[in-house]
Amino acid sequence: MNFKRRSCKRELMDDPHLDTLLLKEVYADINRVNTFLRGFSLSLQAIEKIIEENPKNSYTILDMGCGDGAMLGKVAAFFKNKPVALNLIGIDLNSKSIALAKENLKGYSNIRFLEQDILAPETTDLQCDILLCTLTMHHFDSDKIPIFLNQFIKLSRLGIVINDLQRSKLSFRLFQLFSLIFIKTKIAKHDGLVSIKSAFTKLDLVTFSFSLPNVEHDIRWKWAFRYLWIIRTNGKQLAYERD
Repeated sequence: MNFKRRSCKRELMDDPHLDTLLLKEVYADINRVNTFLRGFSLSLQAIEKIIEENPKNSYTILDMGCGDGAMLGKVAAFFKNKPVALNLIGIDLNSKSIALAKENLKGYSNIRFLEQDILAPETTDLQCDILLCTLTMHHFDSDKIPIFLNQFIKLSRLGIVINDLQRSKLSFRLFQLFSLIFIKTKIAKHDGLVSIKSAFTKLDLVTFSFSLPNVEHDIRWKWAFRYLWIIRTNGKQLAYERD
């Protein structure tokens, strides 16, 4: 198995013809893993850090590739009793994912979802304070990533939080064992392995950061086999960490 380069294999859940009920079960698996391995927590801590650095009364947070809305649901719950107002927007190209997100979070008046291509020009109209991209970037080929990173820079006034997987043989093998116990659907088991082979090394992310020279980059490895990449867009110069 070669992990030197990113795989271009597509995930089964990206099929627009996938049955909605099955897609819902796949998201349940993904959300369970994200909760158990603290994936949601990493993004929440990064959002809180950006807010602490830029105190205001209200913030607009945009989730690119929002899936079934689980991440924005976690954001809304985390900040529910904190003295800030949030306007939360989820974007996804998959109409079935957007329908699930709307159903799952219909009780939240401050969350809305839009079916839209994150590479489309009209997304530049969606200005926000903080932009989230959780487990979405690895779905794109490497030549497309600089395009939407530049879109993100145009949209975000304060910062961007990218939370994605590490590509490594060890994480691949450990996921094979983990999925035997914690993942129910065959699609999630299959796609989890595809995701890891499509994911990133630190060098990959640093290389992408070179195309964005006028912002600050903080790229760190996190357990379990994740990279948290915070891009501060509020006028700071490039300074990525070399850990």
